[in-house]
Amino acid sequence: MIIDLTGIHTKSAFHRLVKERLGFPDWYGVSWDAFWDCIVAVVDMPAELILTNWNEFARLCPRDMDILRQVIKDYGEYMAPRRIVLA
Repeated sequence: MIIDLTGIHTKSAFHRLVKERLGFPDWYGVSWDAFWDCIVAVVDMPAELILTNWNEFARLCPRDMDILRQVIKDYGEYMAPRRIVLA
């Protein structure tokens, strides 16, 4: 699955997009902890999730991008062979 981050300029916009595309439950909000819970235990994630056009999000939200990179690393270790890729 590919999620295009073009036009995603805020943390809340990122979370709204992934909630919609990955089918997160209604209770999901703007939280990295909830994101982790959803990707490891709540939804059936694809074998590979590719995030494209993420550079603008990284530039505008560097702290959140650092958190996302750590989540991606941890997810790859915890959920292997499933993975999330920045492309």
